[in-house]
Amino acid sequence: MSTLPQTPQAQATPQYEYLTGVVERLTFHSEESGYTVARLKTSQSRDLITIVGSFANIQAGQTLQLTGLWREHPQYGAQFQVTHYRETKPATITGIEKYLGSGLIKGVGPVTARRIVAHFGLQTLDIIETQIERLVEVPGIAKKRIKMIQTAWETQKAIKEVMLFLQSHGVSTTFAVKIYKQYNDAAIATVTNNPYQLATDIYGIGFITADAIARNLGIAPDSEYRYRAGIVHVLGEAAEDGHCFLPQAELVEQVVKRLSIKDHQPNSRAIAQLLVQMGMEEQLIMQGHREHEFIYYQPSFYYSEQNLASQLHHLLARPVAVDLPRVLNWIERFTQAKGIELSAQQQQAVEMAASQRVTILTGGPGTGKTFCTRTIVALWKAMGKSIVLASPTGRAAQRLSEVALMEAKTIHRLLEFDPKTMKFKRDADNHIEARAIVVDEASMLDLFLAHSLLKAIPPDAQLLLVGDIDQLPSVGPGNVLRDLIASEQIPVVRLTQVFRQAAQSYIVSNAHRINSGQYPLLESVSLNPNSDCLWLGAPEPQYGVQGIQELVTDVIPQLGFDPARDVQVLCPMTRGEVGTRHLNGVLQGLINPPSASKAEIKSGSIVLRVGDRVIQQVNDYDREVFNGDLGTITAIDLEEQEVTVQYQERRVTYDYADLNEITLAFATTIHKSQGSEYRVVILPLYMQHYMMLSRNLLYTGLTRAKQLAILVGPSKAIGLAVRQVKDAGRYTLLAQRLITQLATRF
Repeated sequence: MSTLPQTPQAQATPQYEYLTGVVERLTFHSEESGYTVARLKTSQSRDLITIVGSFANIQAGQTLQLTGLWREHPQYGAQFQVTHYRETKPATITGIEKYLGSGLIKGVGPVTARRIVAHFGLQTLDIIETQIERLVEVPGIAKKRIKMIQTAWETQKAIKEVMLFLQSHGVSTTFAVKIYKQYNDAAIATVTNNPYQLATDIYGIGFITADAIARNLGIAPDSEYRYRAGIVHVLGEAAEDGHCFLPQAELVEQVVKRLSIKDHQPNSRAIAQLLVQMGMEEQLIMQGHREHEFIYYQPSFYYSEQNLASQLHHLLARPVAVDLPRVLNWIERFTQAKGIELSAQQQQAVEMAASQRVTILTGGPGTGKTFCTRTIVALWKAMGKSIVLASPTGRAAQRLSEVALMEAKTIHRLLEFDPKTMKFKRDADNHIEARAIVVDEASMLDLFLAHSLLKAIPPDAQLLLVGDIDQLPSVGPGNVLRDLIASEQIPVVRLTQVFRQAAQSYIVSNAHRINSGQYPLLESVSLNPNSDCLWLGAPEPQYGVQGIQELVTDVIPQLGFDPARDVQVLCPMTRGEVGTRHLNGVLQGLINPPSASKAEIKSGSIVLRVGDRVIQQVNDYDREVFNGDLGTITAIDLEEQEVTVQYQERRVTYDYADLNEITLAFATTIHKSQGSEYRVVILPLYMQHYMMLSRNLLYTGLTRAKQLAILVGPSKAIGLAVRQVKDAGRYTLLAQRLITQLATRF
């Protein structure tokens, strides 16, 4: 019989009780909130006790003294609701072994922990604390490993102090480690003085978290620190939506809304006055008038936009000396030798690339952008020009390399980013060594990457920008390619003729139908037709999930594709039943299920496993891996607390504390797929995504498929996506700046 304490009757005053025990295992632990469900072994009960509460740091093997209340859960029975806890040293051999091998200390995994405890027994923790050099007595532990363990032990003690301080302020264990890494011994002082600094310095901690910490610390809701942070936060949110600035009225309105809390309503006039006072001091610039009101930039945005226009102005001001008859003769000989014929539009593009300083080549799928680019590169080679090719992503660079038959790099590699200085080595003082530069997937260029690229282009070089302006705009701020075309100051060739071979593809023909506002021609999956563009009309999201599972396990393998290598699910959103978060868990279980031979680690709410496909979520210049890069987990080292991911160009190792930089990528958003191609694309489209559904979203997702596209969902959602034309209305002034600056040449 179990001696589990019974749930007490409801009383007017809660009757707190006390438990001491060893954490046997974690049922659930959220890194974000700290909310935990765990199983506790106590001397008072033969059965494990379920404990529930918020824990800053909890590991299997820890010995805890708990204060709390018994509650009866209607489904799971008796649970101990923890209100306070304190960690004590484990008192048993098993407890010490679990504690050491839990991943708490880098350099000590389960195997090493077992050896140490087998040698020192109950004295293990005292030995590590006071005589750590004695670990050399343990077989297999060298002095180098002892030094690592000592550093990790001391760091863990310091981190624990920070964690205890932050625990009551709702900061997760992962962020506590990052805070300690950022500020070291000054962590608590920094957080106490100005918690809003966390939002600036630490990836993953935003204004909302910093604001919650500030309120717990007693910082006044009308504090200037808070108002300034709110202004910067709103401008940062606007940048995430692609804007380079905000008009004053919109900025003030959003700041007031963001800073409003139950007991405080900010004054919009006070916010407007603070904007003027902040000026350059707070990294803001007030620039000109727009419809009789001021607009506000963060300075990096303002200077990048202004300088980008200026760089283009200087580049375009230098005419290109070219022998056009000789170029025309070369084109004729080249096409005859290859047995090919250029369309009038393609001929124009090749001639323009030869004679103009900057050329833009745009067009949809099947219009010959690839062939045109290859011809231009061949012409430049014949003209004796040194050429470099680049693209915003690794996958796009690889494809460009295959197209042009020469090496292509990511723009970051071309510009030689230096993680020590956090700057590109190639800039205005150290130009790219080339006289002809091709940049593919130019629709992905955001303001900052375009600015860095233009700075590094030699004044006597020629630039070809290739991209499809009907795709989604860049993930980052700005709308560079569209603005360059809209300015009408740069030569543009738009390819519109779809060639016969490409027109035979339903992917290509449907992309053009969607672009012109027509519903795509789709064959039903159930008919098993000979088409590369199929539809599975699952009416509700839950049926869509089931349908995707059947596609991955049955239909797609029958069509000759490998789900593990060839299939990519692209979603409009991360949330919802058919969003990336839920589908990644479903697809992971199908494509890379758990196995005794595959190491795995829990990171936040997801499990990462050897063999998983993952995506980088932020630019990490130290590791030279960038937002949107796809890779595969090749190793998880439980001893060293490291996860290794193989990306296309390099192998990258992450500490556990940095795992929030990556997430599962069996399903990704359509936005994240830009610049990539996949053999098979599955596109779930449902009305729960209605805020995101748009023509260019569907067009972009469909054109990621090389051989097979399968749309999943009701026809109503597909039709809505076709009808909704959401122009990328971003606040930018690049086109106007180009018009102003370039007009001065005439």
